[in-house]
Amino acid sequence: MSTGATIVIIVVAVVVLALVAWFVQQQMRRRQLRERFGPEYDRAIEEGKDRREVESELLERQKRHSQLDIRPLDEAARTRHIEEWERVQADFVDDPGSAVAEADRLVTVVMSERGYPTEGFEQQVADLSVRHATTLNHYRDAHEVMERHSVNQASTEDLREAMVHYRALFEELLASESDDHRADTAHRRA
Repeated sequence: MSTGATIVIIVVAVVVLALVAWFVQQQMRRRQLRERFGPEYDRAIEEGKDRREVESELLERQKRHSQLDIRPLDEAARTRHIEEWERVQADFVDDPGSAVAEADRLVTVVMSERGYPTEGFEQQVADLSVRHATTLNHYRDAHEVMERHSVNQASTEDLREAMVHYRALFEELLASESDDHRADTAHRRA
């Protein structure tokens, strides 16, 4: 075999190895994002977005989230919010629409006290998706009911379901620091 042929074989082998390494790296990144964002990743793909665009957006969310000062609630704040939630739930019987609006407000307050920006629903969803991807559909569904209620198109049953959805996110936001740490550690190991 000539020297030229040997060089060509080596160059082709290096290119093939580089392509395989790139492909494996992409698959690992995709798997990590799917594990981290779960249903949020799948939802974005189902909306017809390009996979690379979705993954880039999710990586940007992670980057933004890492710059936030997310912190746990202290026990006094947690207790205060639980008591407030119980009051909101009790108010549902007499005024479901106001109770749902209060549930939305309380979730936003807890988000703010935890360190999440609250400048708009879409940004809230993006910021929450990094640590709370599994409850985002609850938040979206509750928010959608709130919007329909604002134009008198939500039934009492819709409002009851919105309360259930808000409670799912509320309870997750009240999770202790150790719960958050475990979730972050599990995602970093993946």
